[in-house]
Amino acid sequence: MDLIDRLQALGHRAAKQIEHLKTEEAAKTALVLPFIGALGYDVFDPTEVIPEFTADVGTKKGEKVDYAIMGEEEHPIMLFECKSVQCNLNEAHASQLYRYFSVTQARVGVLTNGLVYRFFSDLEEPNKMDPKPFLELDLLNLTEAAVAEVKRLSKSSFDVDNVVSAAVELKYTKGIKRVLIEEFQTPSDDLIRLLAKQVYSKNLTQAVRDQFRPIVKRALAQFISERINERLQHALNDEASASDESDPEEREPILPEGVVSIVGDIVTTEDEVEGYRIVKSIMREVVDVSRVAMRDTKSYCGILFDDNNRKPICRLRFNSSQYYLGLFDAEKNEDKVPIDSLDDIYKYAERLKATAGFYGD
Repeated sequence: MDLIDRLQALGHRAAKQIEHLKTEEAAKTALVLPFIGALGYDVFDPTEVIPEFTADVGTKKGEKVDYAIMGEEEHPIMLFECKSVQCNLNEAHASQLYRYFSVTQARVGVLTNGLVYRFFSDLEEPNKMDPKPFLELDLLNLTEAAVAEVKRLSKSSFDVDNVVSAAVELKYTKGIKRVLIEEFQTPSDDLIRLLAKQVYSKNLTQAVRDQFRPIVKRALAQFISERINERLQHALNDEASASDESDPEEREPILPEGVVSIVGDIVTTEDEVEGYRIVKSIMREVVDVSRVAMRDTKSYCGILFDDNNRKPICRLRFNSSQYYLGLFDAEKNEDKVPIDSLDDIYKYAERLKATAGFYGD
């Protein structure tokens, strides 16, 4: 069984058990230890996986990090700090993990609530853990790309130089992708100057740059749309040539990464589906979840009671680099609140559950 199969099995089990995992110790036993085991480390061998790893850190004596994975030279290669499943990792403090980085030879630190695993290193400054992770893996929303990177940390593949090299590439790739998203949403003056100079020979005054701003934005959107359509068409053509006798209606196009389906101009993403699952898990406490439905549109993904547009629970507005959660009051007025991650949806659990009383049933 490959790593992705083991993690998918662990994710399916986690989804079923999540309501029973109330404490940090429950998350460790049911999720974190199996995750470490899936990486090939023997959780029953205290020379390989040390729970409650203790070291003296400055003036603090006897501080403990939840798990240390030991290397062949009997020093830590990975450190795990664990929180409860309900913990929002955006708000969690990794202080112990941070301090241990400065006094051990470990190059990888993991902050986790059992479901989401955030991997840190010391890429910016030696022996000082970076404030942002270079990789994140969500057991309930696995991607092949994330699993492939995590596989580098498995016992059979672990090589510190390869891990750090891959972490550097992941960090800057992620950063460049974020810049590209921002440029596509709101082209900067620098990008407008760069592109406009290729097609406009006169002086690029501020008025000219302002004139080019919507043109550049439309051109970028059309460029991406055309490239996606070309890839889909090539995929369809390749599949057709490989199986000329197959039923055309049974052929499925290869979708871009992070996209679940494309129907006309409505694109449904993995984040929208995962957001829907989070809302369902919240609403489970107050209604039969069979009444909670998802209906995607071009502008937003709607979560509805009884699949009825007149009974909105919330809207997932995930079509830009800044995600928004649309919440409703009793008069169906929408309040668009920014969220930094899907986990932030849990912050508004009470407001979401309150919608159950708005519709009289």
